[in-house]
Amino acid sequence: MDFSVQRSPWRVVSVSILVLIAFYLALFAAPRNFPSNGIIGIERGSSASAIADQLSNEHIVSHALILELLLRLSGGSGGVHAGSYRFENPQNVFFVAYRLLAGDYGFPAVRITFPEGITVRESAAKIEEAFPGIKAVDFQNAARQYEGYLFPDTYLFVPSEDAASIISLMRVNFDTKIGPLSDDIRASGRTLSDTIILASLIEKEARTDESRRMVAGILLNRLKLGMPLQVDAVFGYIFNRDTYNPSFKDLTVDSPYNTYTYKGLPPGPICNPGLSSIEAVLHPTKTKYLYYLTGKDNLMHYATTYAEHQANQKKYLR
Repeated sequence: MDFSVQRSPWRVVSVSILVLIAFYLALFAAPRNFPSNGIIGIERGSSASAIADQLSNEHIVSHALILELLLRLSGGSGGVHAGSYRFENPQNVFFVAYRLLAGDYGFPAVRITFPEGITVRESAAKIEEAFPGIKAVDFQNAARQYEGYLFPDTYLFVPSEDAASIISLMRVNFDTKIGPLSDDIRASGRTLSDTIILASLIEKEARTDESRRMVAGILLNRLKLGMPLQVDAVFGYIFNRDTYNPSFKDLTVDSPYNTYTYKGLPPGPICNPGLSSIEAVLHPTKTKYLYYLTGKDNLMHYATTYAEHQANQKKYLR
């Protein structure tokens, strides 16, 4: 008689599946002590082995060697996006590697609106509030040279942005928006620099498209006649103030941005102007006016002579 045990093929399959599951759990699955909602910071320039060790030590992956191998097969640490990653739920090592290589940080995009006329100083405060890892002073130091050329707009930034990448995105946006105006800038006979400086003054001095074009015409008239521009808005920029109602002492400050004591344009923009102010410089209203003011009625009032301007001051500012 044959007393050999006949093994069921289904039992063999079941045992094989269990072995595969155990093998998967041992090598590829997330550790049991995976830290839900854990946040891991990957520093720029970290090696594949350092990244793998870091995520293993933080219990994001079970075996550092497997993650390191996956990263190396995908191009090494050079393909990993630096920044802070949130691991909300346990994920296998393959998906962890994918997220590092795709820059899938697990955070919602950071949305920031920079209004027309915002300065680099004011932008830096917004950046620091949205990105705790970026200090306002660091952003301000990096962006100061680009005052006027960081286009005011609504941006969606990835959480890993640094000051340099934010500045680069805003500069690219500026180039994109200013591109269609290139012919108009050339036709105006002014440089891009002079155009943006004028636009920054107009952005702070006027509030409607009509008044922007009128103020542009007046400032261009004053430049043509060699008159000082006498723009009050520059004092907010000089003294780093949000308001710019200058005192008599302010008017005498020794600064190249002081348009009362220095003729011509200031050496640079005093804010980041929007398209409307830039277009006002390119298409100003032709006028004989040489003076303007904003009255207590919140309306613009114009004059051709200083005597008329003084009369407007008495009538609309007192």
